[in-house]
Amino acid sequence: MDIVALGEPLVEFNQQHDGRWLEGFGGDTSNVAIAAARQGVKTGMISRVGTDEFGDALMGLWAREGVSSETVARDPHAPTGIYFVHHRPEGHVFSYRRAGSAAALMRPEDLPEATIRGAKVLHLSGISQAISDSAADTCFAAMRMAREAGVTVAYDTNLRLRLWPIDRARAVIHGALSLVDICLPGIDDARALTGLDSPAEIVRFYQGLGPRIVALTLGDNGALVGDGDTLHEIAPRRTKLVDASGAGDCFDGTFLASWIGDRDVGKAARYANCAASLSVEGYGAIAPIPRRADVEAALASG
Repeated sequence: MDIVALGEPLVEFNQQHDGRWLEGFGGDTSNVAIAAARQGVKTGMISRVGTDEFGDALMGLWAREGVSSETVARDPHAPTGIYFVHHRPEGHVFSYRRAGSAAALMRPEDLPEATIRGAKVLHLSGISQAISDSAADTCFAAMRMAREAGVTVAYDTNLRLRLWPIDRARAVIHGALSLVDICLPGIDDARALTGLDSPAEIVRFYQGLGPRIVALTLGDNGALVGDGDTLHEIAPRRTKLVDASGAGDCFDGTFLASWIGDRDVGKAARYANCAASLSVEGYGAIAPIPRRADVEAALASG
């Protein structure tokens, strides 16, 4: 595999303007795996889902998207998580039904060691660690396993305060970054976690915890990416905002897919910034994720 992602996949119900619900899929690490796969790299998921209809739907999704699900376990006793997206004037609001989900029952002893050690990149997130104590331990074990094998570890801080209090989130996430090579935070989460306001200060703070590369997304202000001593300022791209669900995940997956090719951080950041801007022009976390041809055409058009 080029990229293996560890975390919780979810089935999504997205509220439309007419009040009806559009069924789709989410879960940040699954979104990342799909975004990367649509750019042409080999990706896989490490997770657990129920033997329910929602679990079947996710397995079908990965098959259609070319994401390997060989290391996804099926749990006959625990459900697959679901969530709802409401659209408000101040932005989208998420409501989750994931307590006791199959993914929350992940354990370190169940990790597929050969898959992790054989990958180029292992991707995880703060949400992967927030869903349960055993999931947090599983992520730490996976990161150590990857580091021992020389596998690049990528991590999105992805703060969800409905899942855990800020002090525990800060301790676990910042502790995890000592095992990370590529940190992928969003500006709002980073400000809450670090207490800092300046994007440049945030990038340097996170680099000080361990990652050499920090790709900080700035919403509609583009991105700021630190690569060692170099800072890349990525200008925003004009877009028609419809739904920002999953835009950060799209950035992560397309950044990693581009970076794997030639390890050019600036190029990967520009590519991912463009891809994320395209992804907000449709509803849902996955359906609007662009494919490589769409991103290249948008980049070529300026």
